[in-house]
Amino acid sequence: MSKKVYESPTILKIQSSMSKAGLPSMQHKIRDNIDGISISELINAYGSPLFVFSESKMRSLYQEAYEAFSSRYPNVQFGWSYKTNYLKAICSIFHQEGAIAEVVSEFEYEKARNSGVEGKDIIFNGPYKPYHSLLTAAKEGAKIHIDTFDEISDLEKVSDELGVKVPVAIRLNMNTGIEPQWSRFGFNIESGQAMDAVRRIEAGGKLLITGLHSHIGTFMLDANAYKLQTVKMVNLMKEIESNTDFIIEYLDVGGGFASKAHLKGLYQPPEVVVPSIDDYAEAITSALYENLESGNYPKLYLETGRHLIDEAGYLITSLTGTKRLPDGRMNYIMDAGVNLLYTAFWFKYNLELAEKRDGMMEPSLVNGPLCMNIDIIDDSVMMPRLKRGDHMIISPVGAYSITQWMQFIRYRPAVALIDTQGKHHLIREAEELKDIETREVLPEYLKA
Repeated sequence: MSKKVYESPTILKIQSSMSKAGLPSMQHKIRDNIDGISISELINAYGSPLFVFSESKMRSLYQEAYEAFSSRYPNVQFGWSYKTNYLKAICSIFHQEGAIAEVVSEFEYEKARNSGVEGKDIIFNGPYKPYHSLLTAAKEGAKIHIDTFDEISDLEKVSDELGVKVPVAIRLNMNTGIEPQWSRFGFNIESGQAMDAVRRIEAGGKLLITGLHSHIGTFMLDANAYKLQTVKMVNLMKEIESNTDFIIEYLDVGGGFASKAHLKGLYQPPEVVVPSIDDYAEAITSALYENLESGNYPKLYLETGRHLIDEAGYLITSLTGTKRLPDGRMNYIMDAGVNLLYTAFWFKYNLELAEKRDGMMEPSLVNGPLCMNIDIIDDSVMMPRLKRGDHMIISPVGAYSITQWMQFIRYRPAVALIDTQGKHHLIREAEELKDIETREVLPEYLKA
């Protein structure tokens, strides 16, 4: 019998965070399937790394959110936030559920139209909208939300070109007690800038203000901020209608509702600190009822993204190499990193293994495959001893991972969808060299 190789012991102070419940868990989490499809079957079908989305989870999250608002307020419309995840299959699911499209660029506008969404069912936001995109949006009846005085001038030219008055909304920013305040988007209420924009539009005589819009932040953990936002928007609506001939038909309170992701720096788990969708709905709708005259209820728009999809997304990764670091931690190198998980800089993910592994739990560093020192998935996680080829499932990663991923050093992987019947489908192919080089042009003198 061969003698076992001696490995010297490592003494390392555990830096893992603790909750009020005490020490971190000494049991690693196992996820051997997603919606009943085994991890091994998914990898065999599409390779690793692999993004996987659950259609059942997306639909249930949407239905829960819609019910929370529509059961409290008579006239509600959700807009699916394209910047959160603009894959055609994903957008189609939310459009089937009844959401219109909310876009923040001409690229996203074109993507929505290409997916069959009519112009009248598109909310056009964003601080930069090229003239040609404003012209198209106005022609097609989109809801254009003005962000700057320059955009007012552009839209007046559009009005001249089309020979009609163009319905618009203005974007607002305000103090709701949240820091940092998102003051760079739209017109400020407290300084009077918002009413200045209203008067500027009124004086031009070429645009009609029919809506007000405000998006006060992202991953909002204080539902009361939405109540303050809604009150200020209603008060501005009253001021506009009292001093001009404009009639405000809708209020768009934006998005920013948090998911059950673990934001770095938070002491308590998301189950404790993240408001429920009912908390958000109650804050917004109660403010409407308390500040509007009975029967005078404008349409309420919401631009929810993260809350509807984050927990429906998973990233399956494979372990490619291991080593012991000088500080004593085990180092695990996966085949996916911050190239696919830009949000890793802000969130601490759930890391689950596809199979149970025996052995002592020890502090570990989980890296991606990039030749960059900042390619860190988790710098302080307790793991048993893993081996090359083991699979790790990272979640929740449904929000912003696809739209913010980078084509850097490695090809972007395939994306799969598991439908409500438990069948899996390819919804985006893994990239190849031709995908990267198709737009490149090599001058003749360099071809020799």
